[in-house]
Amino acid sequence: MSLSKNYTLSVAIMLVIANMIGTGVFTSLGYQVGPLPSGFTILTLWLLGGVVALCGALTYAEIATTLKKSGGEYLYLSKIFHPTLGFLSGWMSALVGFAGAISAVAIAIGEYATEAIGISTKVIAVLAILLVSVIHWFGVKTGGRAQTFLTGLKLTLIAFFCIAPFFINSVNKTEIHFLPQSGDWDLILSPGFAISLVFVVYAYTGWNASAYIAGNLDNPSRNLPVSLVLGTVLVTLIYLSLNGMFLYTATFQELQGQNDIGNVVAHKLFGSKAGFIFSGIFSFALLSTLSAMTIAGPRVTEAMGEDYPLLKSFTSKNKYDMPYLAILVQAGWSIFLVLVSSFKEIIQYISVSLSIFTVMTVFGIFFLRKRNTTTDHFKIPLYPIPPVAFIACTSWMIYYVAIEDFKIILYSVGTMVPGYIIYLFAKQPQ
Repeated sequence: MSLSKNYTLSVAIMLVIANMIGTGVFTSLGYQVGPLPSGFTILTLWLLGGVVALCGALTYAEIATTLKKSGGEYLYLSKIFHPTLGFLSGWMSALVGFAGAISAVAIAIGEYATEAIGISTKVIAVLAILLVSVIHWFGVKTGGRAQTFLTGLKLTLIAFFCIAPFFINSVNKTEIHFLPQSGDWDLILSPGFAISLVFVVYAYTGWNASAYIAGNLDNPSRNLPVSLVLGTVLVTLIYLSLNGMFLYTATFQELQGQNDIGNVVAHKLFGSKAGFIFSGIFSFALLSTLSAMTIAGPRVTEAMGEDYPLLKSFTSKNKYDMPYLAILVQAGWSIFLVLVSSFKEIIQYISVSLSIFTVMTVFGIFFLRKRNTTTDHFKIPLYPIPPVAFIACTSWMIYYVAIEDFKIILYSVGTMVPGYIIYLFAKQPQ
């Protein structure tokens, strides 16, 4: 029996949704209610994050369908600007964007499951990474089915949570205002809004997920733009609904500083016993995010291996046509990060590090349009508004992060240095 080597449109959409809906939406609110004590302002923040992500998705759709290969920013920056920049983005994607994010999601899975079953958080996190890596070892068909099932479960859980508060009369609903109040516009223009956007950007990370598998997607010229745009729009609606429910159910005081917003709300809605059950369901549902990153991440190192002889071993495939060494290395590095890091330490680091390269990639559309004269690819509607809006909003966020805590920028740049050294050796003839 022959196995399909390409992912379908439904898998690509699920990949985008699953990459985005992970730990961010269940943790970010705890860091926003302090500097932004307004329901309208917070929902505006999440709406802005969705608009920015959509602008990025539209731009990536044109870039990806023009270049027609897997690899994400690594490929795009290499082709548009210079291989050095592409290599550094691939390096950061592997170390931070995927392995770092996988470790953060795995830790969150562990924290939710620990409350339900009482096993060590880090043990559960390591087992989750191993389980998902094994699933995707067995090829596109097996991994695609698992991805669709897990994402469906997570969306069902979220839908249930969004409507549950309106049917539980025993819960004292908050008197939060979702319409603009006095002072809200000042909050929107404040540095606190820009800093809070960092956590929203982290929550929306993954809007470009299907671009990483462009070369492994059925009919990419059509399916890639559809998956990026539809996935991003659906997640934006889900995030607005979910955060509205959180604010409707729990007070600012109950939410402030909390990493496990899902647990806080579940316990308030259903009580301690049912809350423990939902903790276990949450941990299982978050496996879809882990799975989506395990699909996309190895494609970056595989693409780098195709271009650099020193990294050629990452192109090796097993009998299921999967880049098994890339999967193993990603799993190993993710497990290492789980053992030495905490969830909170890597959120801002991931957001800023990845945003630097996504801004560069989106900026590249202006150069790509000048060089490319073909018409058999997706075109950004309302060009150049989407790429300009993405660059402006993301740069605004990075600027305020640099003012607030410049060491985050230093950490990001410091991570690039060993990547550049490896590039100098990798580009030499073997």
